[in-house]
Amino acid sequence: MRFTDFLGEWRIEREIVEAGGATHRLTGTALLSPELEGLLYREDGVLMTDTGASFAASRVYHWRQASDGRIQVLFEDGRDFHTFDLTEGRPEDRHWCDPDQYNVSYDFSAWPFWQSVWTVSGPRKDYQMVTRYYR
Repeated sequence: MRFTDFLGEWRIEREIVEAGGATHRLTGTALLSPELEGLLYREDGVLMTDTGASFAASRVYHWRQASDGRIQVLFEDGRDFHTFDLTEGRPEDRHWCDPDQYNVSYDFSAWPFWQSVWTVSGPRKDYQMVTRYYR
């Protein structure tokens, strides 16, 4: 798998399960397009809460390719978020966002289907978020 294999539009399905059992779902798209220093990740979708309320949701990240096969993911404002290694089938990383810990694992074993699993724990947040990406 190469960095450029992510280019284009992906259909996404996300499930967010809170520690108390509330489950929220997002459906939408993620578009990865070229930008000067790498790829721009833009996600747009509709988040449906467990109560039935729905909201438009979007997020933007910048992906940068490192020479060692790793991808550095930056927040929209350029701050470091996390990295993952394309040479691994199931890379993992973590991000500390005081006071909560964010752990991520990716699964590329069924490419071009892939997914990310975020496990978030701390005094303010406690949930698992699974995002599945389809062409």
